[in-house]
This record gives sequence, structure tokens and C-alpha cells, in this order.
Amino acid sequence: MLVLGMVIGGFVLNGRPKPPVATPINGALDPYAANLVISNVVMSEASNLAGSKVTYIDGHIANKGDKTVTSVRVQVLFRNGAQEVAQNETMPLMVIRSRDPYIDTATQAQMPLRPGAQQDFRLAFDSIVPDWAGAVPDIRIVQVEPK
Repeated sequence: MLVLGMVIGGFVLNGRPKPPVATPINGALDPYAANLVISNVVMSEASNLAGSKVTYIDGHIANKGDKTVTSVRVQVLFRNGAQEVAQNETMPLMVIRSRDPYIDTATQAQMPLRPGAQQDFRLAFDSIVPDWAGAVPDIRIVQVEPK
């Protein structure tokens, strides 16, 4: 009982516990990533049917290499006002399959990126930490599956 009281007291004294901040990947990026160029990155927000806010990051990816790409994983770094990483997400890059009547995405395996080809992409985030500064996050290609 004493231990439980100490734990509860610790939460009261320190306020809500802060979620751990993931550190950026510090290793070597995928060697083929140098052949993939991300550009025209823009952000938007929308409300979903549940009334929550969804943040979208749209952009363009070009394959300057000589292999077809069937999977791309990106690291997205949201920074706070002090330019520290406030949120670190690693996820597959979803390509835009169609825009009418709504934006429909697909995996890279469903729509491979051939050499010399380009595609639009969309990343969706259901929640972003409150101390994010609101600037366009850093996007790094960390894993590629060429064929």
C-alpha cells in the first residue's frame, strides 16, 4: 500500500507522465535511398468521421536509379520550437492511386516505382504531440526494397 501511495504521489508531483521521445535513426540509410528523391512536400488537416483531426503529408517521389522499388519506409521527424525531435514515426510510404472522388492510397508493392518514374504519396497521422511546432517535418527514406 505504501508503494502504491508513493507511485500516485509521484504522478501528482510530476504531473502527467510524458511519453518517451524516440531518437532518430543514427545508422546508415538504405544504400538505394540515394536514388529516391522526395519533393513538393505539403501538409493538410481534415476531420474524420469520429470528429478527430487527421494530419496529412503529401509529396512526390522520383526514382533516379536503375531498379524497380516495391517498398519504401520513411522516418518522419516532427520538431518542437527548439528544433528538438518531439515525435519520431517510421512508416511505409503510401502512394496515391487515385484522386477522384477522394484520395485513395496503395502500398508501393501494389504500385511499384519503376526506374525513371515518379509518384505522388500521402502519409496520414491520427495524432501528433502537442508541442510540435507545426512546421513540415523532416522525412528520411530509411529502407528500400528494390527488385
